[in-house]
Amino acid sequence: MTTPQHHRAFFITTIWTLGLLFLGSIVHATDSSLACPDWPTCFGTMVPEMTGGVFWEHLHRLVAGGLILFFCGAIYLTWKEKPTYPWVMTAAWVGLGLLLVQAVFGGVTVLFLLPDAISTSHLGLAFLFLILATVLAVVTSPTWEGGAGPPAETGPTLRKAALAATALTFTQSLVGAAVRHTDAGMACPDVPLCLGAWIPPLTNQFVALHFSHRVLGLVVLGTVLWAGHVAFWHGGKAKLRKLGLAASFLVVGQVLLGFLSVYFRLAPVPVSVHTLLAATLLTVLVVLATLTWAPKEPS
Repeated sequence: MTTPQHHRAFFITTIWTLGLLFLGSIVHATDSSLACPDWPTCFGTMVPEMTGGVFWEHLHRLVAGGLILFFCGAIYLTWKEKPTYPWVMTAAWVGLGLLLVQAVFGGVTVLFLLPDAISTSHLGLAFLFLILATVLAVVTSPTWEGGAGPPAETGPTLRKAALAATALTFTQSLVGAAVRHTDAGMACPDVPLCLGAWIPPLTNQFVALHFSHRVLGLVVLGTVLWAGHVAFWHGGKAKLRKLGLAASFLVVGQVLLGFLSVYFRLAPVPVSVHTLLAATLLTVLVVLATLTWAPKEPS
């Protein structure tokens, strides 16, 4: 079975985006977001001295620029190979639009000194693009037409579970972005309590935001474990069972990393891995949800 080149490109795009999200988290965790005070250049040049915070910030820009160029190549391959579903080409153009808007938001973030709303939107667009790239990688895979979908009798239940888990994980990622960019990460400096209580006084907006992130995290934990249970026991196919198991392990690890991030006072390593794990969990759930629409039997 021949693997289309545009599928390979979409797959690499997904991995590249995960790496970019991880790198962006390192930039913020190391306080390097304004290491380059101008945009799109860095201290007036595209080849600044790569030391200190400039290394992380400019590397982030270079990797992001590389992703845009690579995705343009993916669009060309999609046009050249003419995918089975015409909407794939349209979705690819939408993805390029998301990347360009996100790049502009990144520039505005620097030029206006990290406004909370723009910074949060910048990360939210990255997660949206990750979702789109993942869907494109799945539906262009040669295994898509090979009966990758779940049994007809359990498919609707698995789809609802996977979609619910995906939507909540995406929402939690946005809330986490708001926590990060409003500097509310240490509004509750203790774990598992918050200011010494299970339910802290919510009169402070930063405490309320941080506590909401924790509560929603528990909701995500329960929902993802439910989706993982349905996929493992009722998915039918080995791939769906593995995805359900992976999502379950990832969400448990994500909750633990959230606690460790607070315990270690937002140290760069746990905070950055926390973001990477959130993006990876979202990717796994998107794959799982997308596969519920795959053909049930080989064409």
